[in-house]
Amino acid sequence: MIRLIGYGNPGRGDDGLGPAFAARMGDVPGVVVSTDYQLTVDHALWIAEAEQVVFVDALIRSDAPFEFAPVVPSDRHDVTSHSLSPAAVLALSGTLFGATPEAFVLGITGYEFGEVKEGLSARAEENLRLALAFFDDWLVRSNGGFAHA
Repeated sequence: MIRLIGYGNPGRGDDGLGPAFAARMGDVPGVVVSTDYQLTVDHALWIAEAEQVVFVDALIRSDAPFEFAPVVPSDRHDVTSHSLSPAAVLALSGTLFGATPEAFVLGITGYEFGEVKEGLSARAEENLRLALAFFDDWLVRSNGGFAHA
């Protein structure tokens, strides 16, 4: 089973790319989707039950529409009750629950983060579309899965 978490703040423009990605996933067999404002220690248990985990967030200052890369556990981050990195959540999952699923981060490039506003910029919407298409292909190639509806 794959667990996918899209995180960010939809009330801050393109920072909502992670939750927007998760919302557009639909029902995909073998993929459990969640959203949140940020990663916290609570997510360590949630990902411990997965074979694979994909963290989806907005990306700032990239020339690419999105970036997809593996995540390795790292305890070189402050562990607090607020805002952890994917690597720190993965490390906590291993330490607390003995489980470190294969993990990836999908960063989708955004452009407008400063204002308090709902909705994505037109350029971020296009990057979201490209990231969804990439992820559909990745699911089929890597996991024998199904593309989202």
